[in-house]
Amino acid sequence: MKNILCIILLFTGVVSWSQTETFVNPLLPSGADPFSVYVDGMYYYTHTMGNRIVIWKTDNLAHLQDAESKTIWVPPTGTLYSKDIWAPEIHYYDGKWYVYFAADNGDNNTHRMYVLENDNSDPFSDNWSFKGKIAAQTDKWAIDGNVYRYKGKFYMVWSGWKGDENGQQNIYLAAMKNPLEIEGDRVLISSPVFDWEKHGDLNDDVNPPHVYVNEGPQFLEHDGRLFVVYSASGCWTDFYSLGLLSFNGEKDLLNSANWHKSNLPVFTQNSINGVYAPGHNSFFRSPDGTEDWILYHGNSEPNQGCGNLRKPRMQRIYWKEDGTPWFGVPVPEGVQLEIPAQK
Repeated sequence: MKNILCIILLFTGVVSWSQTETFVNPLLPSGADPFSVYVDGMYYYTHTMGNRIVIWKTDNLAHLQDAESKTIWVPPTGTLYSKDIWAPEIHYYDGKWYVYFAADNGDNNTHRMYVLENDNSDPFSDNWSFKGKIAAQTDKWAIDGNVYRYKGKFYMVWSGWKGDENGQQNIYLAAMKNPLEIEGDRVLISSPVFDWEKHGDLNDDVNPPHVYVNEGPQFLEHDGRLFVVYSASGCWTDFYSLGLLSFNGEKDLLNSANWHKSNLPVFTQNSINGVYAPGHNSFFRSPDGTEDWILYHGNSEPNQGCGNLRKPRMQRIYWKEDGTPWFGVPVPEGVQLEIPAQK
């Protein structure tokens, strides 16, 4: 089976006999919600730690296991943002560093988005400052914020509740005045509507009987077209997978009617390859700028849920003739993959 798989990977361009350096997934033994940014020849990486924010630095994400790391922020106790620090993202805009993250006071109902800022050129410096909450006018439950500059304008996309009770997580979009402030209110661009988005009922006395999830949205741009890739179904199920929202790039980004949702998931579990619940991804370019890669977490066995068994993985994505991304299937652990193309 492994020989057949290697032949398939060879002919799809994932691996070649002439490669000079390879890596294998997973990149770390643990790490949910992985995110990275490439600045001045270095990748800066982070993932959910729960009680603090840590960043890693490496010139090659395939070497993440050996990367230098530093804790850049530990929350003060007794605040609305002291606990459950989820899905941090590190960004670099106009000479400043920003880290966006979700946090609460120990009660999930209070989860909101927050932001740190650092005006030092080195994100490993001690110049990080807490800039406060970042929220739309409605200021409802919010996690998994992703910030992106599109055609000169900043936007944030995130997962949130319509009201004040759990039961359904939607994807919301808003314009930003600057990297620290949302401008106006949120726009709903996706709700769980398909069966593959609705796995994960919680039938007990504490949680609502139905929890339908759209979360972990990430912007992805290619040839002027903008997409949002999001995670669907409960992360506690093996059915956790990725969906695709497409924007044509010509009309109003903040008009939900201009976003199209794919009927089927674009990246999902593969029991043959031994990868379960793949999701909460981010994207990065190869150092030479010619390749697009997905960075995501996944479980190695079924029924491992949302805990520390989730491991960061990466693999190259490709572009179809219609201009939409093709993700393929999660590559098995231990399979040699060619590293991202170097300069």
